[in-house]
Amino acid sequence: MSDTRGRVVLPAIAFIGFLLTWQVIVWVGSYPTFILPGPAVVAERFVEAWIEGIFWPHLVTTLAQIAVGFTVGAAAALPTGYILARSRLANRVMSPYLVAAQAVPILALAPLIALWFGTGLVARSIIVALVVFFPVAISVMVAVRGIDRRLLEMARSYRVTRRQRIRLVEIPAALPGIVGGLRIGITLAVVGAIVAEWAGGEQGLGVLINLARGSLFDIPLMFATLTLIALLGIALYAGVLLIERRVLARA
Repeated sequence: MSDTRGRVVLPAIAFIGFLLTWQVIVWVGSYPTFILPGPAVVAERFVEAWIEGIFWPHLVTTLAQIAVGFTVGAAAALPTGYILARSRLANRVMSPYLVAAQAVPILALAPLIALWFGTGLVARSIIVALVVFFPVAISVMVAVRGIDRRLLEMARSYRVTRRQRIRLVEIPAALPGIVGGLRIGITLAVVGAIVAEWAGGEQGLGVLINLARGSLFDIPLMFATLTLIALLGIALYAGVLLIERRVLARA
């Protein structure tokens, strides 16, 4: 019980402290709303945006990009990470290209992808998938390489097939590391979706940020959108964490 209270109370205290610090900065600096709105102003605009129906279409668009991009990126990363862990040749051939691709900022690639594939769901999902792919693949590779060799030797002693070894030994042993990579991937998918929307698009939370900052000049709306993005990331992370606990409990 005390552990559960600590998980709830401590974050709540930290959140309240953050809001108070934010409000004190606004008061001390005497910042106008169009420079730094206070938390109460942002909360009011957050509620108004939901009532006015501003958030919903943009949120749906961003969620669609995250869902497609995360699914594609993770689906490609899982087997890639396993191959990198089990094949020295593949590791030597593919690793330099993966590192080079990761070193190139996604902000630099986003305009090119938008140019080649347009500004629709496909292009933005590709950007999300690229952001998700590398950390998930590396997490899988590290998790598979970290499997206790004694488990593998025991599997060989029972003369199990490769498919049985993967299904009964390697996947359960590497599952915590794999799911940990998926947790990282889902949070980065939110970042990738926002970057993709900045590169081009008519809807999405990233587009709404640009609109609020630019043509609308509604800074409280911009902060409210940033709050929604943060809440979205927390909700998706919590969802993956919940799935992880259920899967690990059954494994």
